[in-house]
Amino acid sequence: MSKDNSNKDYYVKYKFDEIKSVEYNGYKELIKMANETRKQYMDRIEEKSRSLPWYVVEYIDKRKRKLSPASLLNYCHDYIIFFDWILAEGLFKGSRKDVPLELLERLTVQQVEDFLSFLEYQLDNSKLTVNRKLSALKSLFNYLQNIAETSNLEPYLKRNVMAKVELNKIKEDQETLANRMEGKILRGDEYEDFRQFVAYEYGIIHKDNKKIVNFHQKNRERDTAIISLILGSGLRLSEVVGLDVDDIDVKKHTARVMRKGNKEQYVYFSEQALLDVKEYITIRKQRYDLDKSFKALFVAAPMGPKGTTRRLTARSIEKLVEKYAQAFGKPALSVHKLRHSFATRYQLENNDIPKLRKQLGHSSVQTTMIYTHLTNNELEQAVRKMDRANDE
Repeated sequence: MSKDNSNKDYYVKYKFDEIKSVEYNGYKELIKMANETRKQYMDRIEEKSRSLPWYVVEYIDKRKRKLSPASLLNYCHDYIIFFDWILAEGLFKGSRKDVPLELLERLTVQQVEDFLSFLEYQLDNSKLTVNRKLSALKSLFNYLQNIAETSNLEPYLKRNVMAKVELNKIKEDQETLANRMEGKILRGDEYEDFRQFVAYEYGIIHKDNKKIVNFHQKNRERDTAIISLILGSGLRLSEVVGLDVDDIDVKKHTARVMRKGNKEQYVYFSEQALLDVKEYITIRKQRYDLDKSFKALFVAAPMGPKGTTRRLTARSIEKLVEKYAQAFGKPALSVHKLRHSFATRYQLENNDIPKLRKQLGHSSVQTTMIYTHLTNNELEQAVRKMDRANDE
């Protein structure tokens, strides 16, 4: 090992110890901030709910375990617009809160189409926004017809007009796809924040649950290596699953993978991914009780008294990413979104579509072009920062 690499390893070890010493207090502050934000959202949801009919409030309460506070608040806004339209059209004389279930059951398809036209032409909502608001109504009406029951075990609604109305058909161009992906990937400091969360902080926030803590401690290095490798290379899920130990070249920072079409390719990965993969490899054999002939890089811990170690499956990797993403506060994150996160960062820093296309293994350059749209937001922010600097 060169002197430079020795110094780098020492620095990384120093930073690791430093992080461990301060991460608990730091994460307590993050948790406090997250709880305060959640409380603000819930207070606003409570405020909006007071003006909605009782059956809508019941539905929102049922969805609190499934939807984020931000999504619930959006639902409240959507329902307020819908019920205000009902009042404005003279379909009910009274307050928004008093609109009866029977009125919803009597709504015609044409009336719902009129409401959607109101959204698009009067409120100037895009077709995507109209679809989102219609989806919120479809979800509410589905609950009222198929889930909620009266004391006589009858559905709240016997007729569901929203089931008869179709969403707008939208042909998505690259920019639309990029906009839809926005907010569902990691940006800026979130790359390292998420890696640190997987490596250390997930165990801290579950410190009172020994089972979770022990499981995290056992698989911490493996899980960090998986996250770091995807964020540092853009590998597909199937490519990560198929990796063997011999496929990793630590000197060249490459992983040998089989791409679509059964094409072999050596894919580069980042310095941080190298450090995390090396740390995992050093503990892999003993931690998972492997013999020398076991080739799979990422392995699952044996389960039960006669459990055997096996290659980690695609679904297992999906589930572990979902677990960390949920706890991190970005539940929309997935393995594929981590791949998108890498690609977005690569394009922003290098602006080289041909190389990115090769790195990702895309057969068509058009598929790669989406990342030119994803980086427009950062470019806009950079220009605005320049404007502010000139003003000063």
